[in-house]
Amino acid sequence: MDQVRVALHATDPLSHAGLAGLLQSRPELTLLRPADRAEAQVLVVAAERLSPEVIAVLRRAAADSGAPVVLVTNEISENELLTAVECRVVAVLPRSAVTVERLTKSVRAAAAGGGIMPPNLVGELLKHIEKLQREVLSPHGTGAGGLTPREIDVLRLMADGLDTSEIAGELCYSERTVKNVIYGLTHRLKLRNRSHAVAYALRAGMI
Repeated sequence: MDQVRVALHATDPLSHAGLAGLLQSRPELTLLRPADRAEAQVLVVAAERLSPEVIAVLRRAAADSGAPVVLVTNEISENELLTAVECRVVAVLPRSAVTVERLTKSVRAAAAGGGIMPPNLVGELLKHIEKLQREVLSPHGTGAGGLTPREIDVLRLMADGLDTSEIAGELCYSERTVKNVIYGLTHRLKLRNRSHAVAYALRAGMI
C-alpha cells in the first residue's frame, strides 16, 4: 500500500497533538514536518470554525502546493462551505466525529482525487449547483461545461471525423454557421484548434 504524505495545520496545540497522534498511528500515512509541507499530497486543517485567518491559510496552501484539503471543524455554514471548496477542501469531518478510521479514509480519498462530505453538506452543495444552473447558466443557453446545445452537436460530429461541409449538411446549417460555431467556442474557451476542442469536450464528458 502506497504511503500518503500528509501535512497538518491546526489552530490550537491540543488539536494538533491529537490529530498528529492519529495520523502517525497509521502506517499508510506519513506526517510531514512543517518545513516539508510543499511535498504533501494532502493537507489536514483543524479549526473550530472557518475564520478569515483559516481561509487565508487555505488560500495560501492552494496557491503553494495545490494539495487537496481535509477540514476538521466544529461548524461550517453553506457560504463557508462554498468558500472552502474554492480553497481545495474536498472532505469535511465534524470534530466530534473524528476517529482514526474516518480520518484515514478521508485522507486516502482526498489523495485519490475523491472527497467525503457529511450528507447535509452534500445537499447544500447540490442546491447551490442547481441554483447556479437555473440563474446563471440556463438563461445564457449554456450548460455546466460552458457549451450550448448547438456547440455540443457540432463537436460530436467533429469527433466522428466529419468536415465542415458534412457537419453543415448533417445539421442543416450553412458552412459559415458551422465555422462561426467552431470559432466561437475555441475562442471563448481558449482552445488551440478543432482537435483541442474535441479533446476538451471528451474530457469534460460532454460528448
